[in-house]
Amino acid sequence: MRIAIVTDAWSPQVNGVVRTLQSVTAELRAMGHDLSIISPDLYASVPCPTYSEIRLAMPGPGVVGRTLGAFRPDAIHIATEGPLGLRARRWCLSRGLPFTTAYHTQFPEYVAARIRAISPELVWRYVRWFHAPSSAILASTPSVAAALAAHDLPQSRHWGRGVDTALFRPDGPRDAFVRALPGPVQLYAGRVAVEKNIAAFLATDAPGSKVVVGDGPARAALAAEYPHVHFLGAKFGEELAAIYRAAHVFVFPSRTDTFGLVMIEALACGTPVAALPVQGPLDVLTPEVGVMDEALDVAIAGALSRDRDTCAAYGQGFTWRASAEQFLAALAPINHPLRAAA
Repeated sequence: MRIAIVTDAWSPQVNGVVRTLQSVTAELRAMGHDLSIISPDLYASVPCPTYSEIRLAMPGPGVVGRTLGAFRPDAIHIATEGPLGLRARRWCLSRGLPFTTAYHTQFPEYVAARIRAISPELVWRYVRWFHAPSSAILASTPSVAAALAAHDLPQSRHWGRGVDTALFRPDGPRDAFVRALPGPVQLYAGRVAVEKNIAAFLATDAPGSKVVVGDGPARAALAAEYPHVHFLGAKFGEELAAIYRAAHVFVFPSRTDTFGLVMIEALACGTPVAALPVQGPLDVLTPEVGVMDEALDVAIAGALSRDRDTCAAYGQGFTWRASAEQFLAALAPINHPLRAAA
């Protein structure tokens, strides 16, 4: 198939949306599909308010539509609700072409966490408007699908996530610095920002050492407030996998993620997960590999008793090939004489 993917999230951004799209597009190309990625790196852009690492693309009038028309796609997927997604949506609707969208983030709660003057329900109005014409909204878990249906968006299709199982595995090296810390070592990995609720983890009284891997706008303030915590900065690839293996428990305090890729990466390395009982962990974790509790110190203590081999076997079951196949199955084929129109 010739598949056009329009996304406001792409490299050099580092987040779960980008990692998902890049992993799935790599699988799709390996399967023989021809892809066109319309992303912010192709255009002039400005920093997103409150999240400067995200660049908001500012293409000229009609540029996105002309790019789509020239590619002659068999299917169009609009991954995000930003400026590029809006332009692609408008172009498809003006020509009566089907398209799919995805709901990657608890957008209403995310915005409310960053801009407290905006209520989640106000943001849900925009989410409903944006996704309502979509042939299918790709959702990572049943909880996300239920949330969409509760807000009059019933057309969700399941699109799970995967792990690079060659990289995130239990039998590789363990980070020497993390291994040497007083145990049990409790690890958070991900963006260091207010919407990730990291302070809830750092404020726990659980014994041992706390480690934060990642970067973001909240890092300096959190490091000043919690001087006993080890902030290691952003880590990738084998370095990150070695840190996962060296930790005794992975702590996921977020209330706004729809899935949480880092949880299954940690599990694939054999590290159990402690989390809040919210969307994401509720769908991803089982009692054998993690513990969820509103009191994170209780979840941490419980997760430490989970068997690492069981965790690794469970995490290794998430593959990007399966994710790519689910993505393909959800696409809306274009069978319309106007599909090649600019």
